[in-house]
Amino acid sequence: MNYDQVTTPSELKRLNIKELGGLCASIRERIINVVEKNGGHLASNLGTVELTVALHYVFDCPKDKIIFDVGHQSYTHKILTGRGDVFDGLRQNGGISGFPQPEESEYDAFTAGHASTSLSVALGFAEAARQCSADTGVVAVIGDGALTGGMAYEALNAIGSEHLPVTIVLNDNNMSISKNVGAMSKYLTRLRVSKKYVGMKNEIKRAVSIIPIFGDGILHLMDKGKKLLKRIVLSNKMFEEMGISYYGPFDGHNVSELIEIFEQVRKKKGPSLVHIITDKGHGLKSAVIDPEHSHGISSVGAMVGNDFSAILGEFLTDAAEKDNRVMAVTAAMAIGTGLEKFSTAHPDRFKDVGIAEEHAVTYCAALAAGGVKPYFAVYSTFLQRGFDQIVHDVCISKRAVTFCVDRAGVVGADGVTHQGVFDLSYLLPIPNMTVMCPTDGAELKAMLEFSLGFDAPLAIRYPKSYKINREHAPIIYGKWEEIVTDKNSHVYVLCAGGRALDIALSAVEDKKLNVINARFVKPLDTEYLDGINKRGNIVITLEDNVRAGGFGMSVLQYLNSKGMLCKCVSLAHDDKFIDNRDVASSLSDSGLTAENLLNVVKSLE
Repeated sequence: MNYDQVTTPSELKRLNIKELGGLCASIRERIINVVEKNGGHLASNLGTVELTVALHYVFDCPKDKIIFDVGHQSYTHKILTGRGDVFDGLRQNGGISGFPQPEESEYDAFTAGHASTSLSVALGFAEAARQCSADTGVVAVIGDGALTGGMAYEALNAIGSEHLPVTIVLNDNNMSISKNVGAMSKYLTRLRVSKKYVGMKNEIKRAVSIIPIFGDGILHLMDKGKKLLKRIVLSNKMFEEMGISYYGPFDGHNVSELIEIFEQVRKKKGPSLVHIITDKGHGLKSAVIDPEHSHGISSVGAMVGNDFSAILGEFLTDAAEKDNRVMAVTAAMAIGTGLEKFSTAHPDRFKDVGIAEEHAVTYCAALAAGGVKPYFAVYSTFLQRGFDQIVHDVCISKRAVTFCVDRAGVVGADGVTHQGVFDLSYLLPIPNMTVMCPTDGAELKAMLEFSLGFDAPLAIRYPKSYKINREHAPIIYGKWEEIVTDKNSHVYVLCAGGRALDIALSAVEDKKLNVINARFVKPLDTEYLDGINKRGNIVITLEDNVRAGGFGMSVLQYLNSKGMLCKCVSLAHDDKFIDNRDVASSLSDSGLTAENLLNVVKSLE
């Protein structure tokens, strides 16, 4: 059975269960071929093929809602819902997204890109169905890694108390992006080994059911006594204590077994949790052996640059050798943020808190209050989740936490849910926060060196990669760096970060400009701004951030407060969500190019 023979869930339901194994194999091969070419989330999708086939076989999507937590494991779902023929366009401009998007298909119930949201979404759909008297089944697929996020527990508490028919599928592969950590991981490990309970119960049922006359009656008594049996075999029943019926664990790669349990659970009136065990990367040996490095892979021919994350990891590893205050913290992203080497060299000073950014921020604040020098390495898009903690727990008390904000600016293939274009806008207004933007690896290293002696909140913001290293002036707090100066030019281009600087330097080839590395985005170099705020001068700010609340707006606000004499224009991303799948087109669409910079200069002269 080939994947292109099934284009809708209704066609899937017409297949014999025995045919589903061949279908799963075909889908798995399709995913491998496309992801190896386009890049994407490989291991997580290979691990959920049978699960997704079983869900669509039993539930009636799109009437029923299937919500994927994070959403990066939805490739099989997309193939089964009419997008198999366009799957070659995965993560490409004009192609399908690597995450669920309702605008793309009615089968995608809810936009997803960040973890720990699915349970809240599922309960919301279930309550909406109750309010509207709709016959809507609701399924949330959540990984064990996402259960480290506090939002998931808030939703579990509500689901247990509301008693609505929500089906939770716990996809337990002992992985998130990095290896799972914490008490929940240990709890699920105990449940995994408790599969002997399921085996014992089924064997007893089979044996008793064949007893003439008395078999059914004994089974009825056994059902009444199942809680006692569970107490004997399981030492912990967290989900059932919360009011959620627990089933499992089951083999997540046995499609017929999954169909059987989903058909039973679908009939239940209250909330249920089906615990399945899967192998991340199932069907591809290299992905099974190393699921962390197979979580997300780059496309063939992807732009290659020098890695900012590697600079961070090397610096902190060396710094920790000399300074026993240094600790590195991450939220399930040790590899992506460059901390893998640090975790090996200094295991006692490395903490992966799981998918729990809010906890990570406050944890770092307390580390700093206790005399430690914490560095929280986190992607820009995920730092959004800890905004309140940055304000309340770090900045009010001026805790010396250094935020290493990776993947800042537009990110390319991961699309709308992962863009890092808002961090300047939410960090700059916070009192006591200092924000720096390195233009290359050498400057990042210098900024990290500066941070060791800086006793206040600090965010260092950078994209994934940079082009080349340059010679830089020493870092002085609040001071910018002149990269190109021309006494005959009255145009000043203020660049926040390496991408902005690259654009400005490309424009210099055709036009005399003064190019400034605005390495401190907060505080502004007000002395420099006062010096160029003269009639006849043109000041243009460049930043890979949204315009509202960003670097350019800060410059404009300051100049206005002083009585602006120069002409000032901000080049940044417009007030819209960006869903381009490559960095170059995202920058181009926002006018962040050398050509547009020159056009703006010409229009102002």
